[in-house]
Amino acid sequence: MKTAVVTGTSSGIGLAVSKYLNEQGYRVYGLARDFSKTNYKDDLFHPIVCDVTSMSELEQAAEDILDREDKRIDMLINNAGVAYFAPHEELQVSQIEQMVQTNLTAPLILTRLFLRSLKETEGFIINITSVTAEIRSKWGGTYAATKAGLQHFSNILFEDVRKSGVKVVTIMPDMTDTAFYDHLSFKPDSHEAAHLTPGDVVDALDTILQKREGSVITQITLRPQLHRIVKKKRR
Repeated sequence: MKTAVVTGTSSGIGLAVSKYLNEQGYRVYGLARDFSKTNYKDDLFHPIVCDVTSMSELEQAAEDILDREDKRIDMLINNAGVAYFAPHEELQVSQIEQMVQTNLTAPLILTRLFLRSLKETEGFIINITSVTAEIRSKWGGTYAATKAGLQHFSNILFEDVRKSGVKVVTIMPDMTDTAFYDHLSFKPDSHEAAHLTPGDVVDALDTILQKREGSVITQITLRPQLHRIVKKKRR
């Protein structure tokens, strides 16, 4: 049985991806800080409480997964992400640290921990970045920098590991209707053409996995047709 590790699986894109992989017969180990509001249950879905900003928790989670699966991992999906938007001088130091650790450090660490197994299975590393890795995002310089860093890492890593059969892919979604915006001052417009859904990312993943052996899609950009945001009322 194929095995996938997915981060940020308590809701949104990560949960939708996990459900899809379960339907495809994958055993999924899902990492998230809190599953208390996650109602999804499946015999192939194994939630692991893990704060990806904690290096010790990441290492312990990886060790536990590899011990359970005799070191077999077929797919790593680095999905967990967080953002804060403000003029840079107004960002809290803790917010900068959280973005760097969640969006960039954790994927690098997890890739290191699972790469040997992924080489053995000629598996996939799929990094969920963002369109902000390549386009301007007002007051989002730090967030964009973390996503651009992950994008560049992915491109270089593919060149390093392609001879081992490992596929490295980035999916770059624009504004997606998830809990990502719950703590922010804006959110996507509700018009169906003004936002993406987690299902759109799942469709992209399906396209990636359906390619013939020897052909690799290394990057997919997803954008809604319209660019609209809604500013939240201040409480």
